[in-house]
Amino acid sequence: MPRYKWEGKTLRGEKRKGEMEAPDEGSVRTHLRQQNVIPTKVVAKGKEISFSLGKQKVKQKDVAVFTRQLATMIDAGLPLVQSLDILSMQQENKTFKEVIKNIKESVEGGSTFAGALAKHPKTFDELYTNLVVAGEEGGILDNVLNRLAIYIEKAESLKKKIKSAMVYPSTIMGVAIIVVGILLIFVIPVFARIFTDMGHTLPLPTLIVIGISNLLKKYILLFIVALVVLIFMLKRYYGTEKGKFTIDTLILKSPVFGMLFRKVAVARFSRTLSTLITSGVPILDGLTITSKTAGSKPIEYAIMKARTSISEGETIAEPLARGGVFPPMVTQMIAVGESTGSLDSMLAKIADFYEEEVDVAVATLTSLLEPLLMVFLGVTVGGVVIAMYMPIFKIASVGVH
Repeated sequence: MPRYKWEGKTLRGEKRKGEMEAPDEGSVRTHLRQQNVIPTKVVAKGKEISFSLGKQKVKQKDVAVFTRQLATMIDAGLPLVQSLDILSMQQENKTFKEVIKNIKESVEGGSTFAGALAKHPKTFDELYTNLVVAGEEGGILDNVLNRLAIYIEKAESLKKKIKSAMVYPSTIMGVAIIVVGILLIFVIPVFARIFTDMGHTLPLPTLIVIGISNLLKKYILLFIVALVVLIFMLKRYYGTEKGKFTIDTLILKSPVFGMLFRKVAVARFSRTLSTLITSGVPILDGLTITSKTAGSKPIEYAIMKARTSISEGETIAEPLARGGVFPPMVTQMIAVGESTGSLDSMLAKIADFYEEEVDVAVATLTSLLEPLLMVFLGVTVGGVVIAMYMPIFKIASVGVH
């Protein structure tokens, strides 16, 4: 008989966990309920890591397609278990296929759909499961799934825009560093030997470049180790609450990318909260979930601070305006949405507007960075080349005279 690990809560809210032998997952859940324990997680022992090691990653694009197809099937009247069975059979991603199969088995065993999804937090996040809870309780699961599919698609579109804004400058910078590195390590030493044999006094720029080349050749391993340690320390610091808040604040205040990331954060906040409210999730729960998907610690703190004020009776707009993170236009539109009872549609309009603003910002940023990066590339690579040719020009001019 298989053995199951379980977690749950008593009627008083106390957490409980343990192991139990049972014929199936449904039997475990039934037994726990008889013991006045509400099961939150039941997993067959030995299968806890079956979806995380050495397997394909589940992309959000796959989740969006799955969500839209499931919504269509449920709307057409197909039972949930049958729909999941069909979707698992046609899924090409092997990891996702196993996840869907496991969800189907959980639902067959007596679990709610949301409860089955919650066992796979890497594939279905808190936002997804909370919306499904609202859909199941309200009897509008197909509508909620459609909203989720649209939300995921728009969120992925926003990510692509950010990536496209970052790829170009990163590529140019990378190429410049590689080219200069090759010149300094392999080409400059050859020129240096030639100039030494000539015995002429070298210009200052040439001496500086040769000095950097010698330094890089001598301490190349030390530089690499120092860079790896620096990246590791930065990642570790960013993994702390204080570090994440400090770095995210610096990013939001940066002159080039700060405004872009702020617009992305506002678009994400508005779209997420609009989707949650439209699906029937209470505003306080919605703000908690939205803060976790903000992608920026200062914005997350501002949302949670606003949530505290709202729970004490304030409107949504007032504490958000005091936080100083959201633009005045956003807080004013939210205030109008609250007063007219159309907060969800107003948030959707804000999201649409700022998604368009991100498009414009990315295009503007690219057009501004192109000449700056070309200048950077010309100065770094061209500067090294000119510095090394200066002695040749000097020798040539002396020879002519």
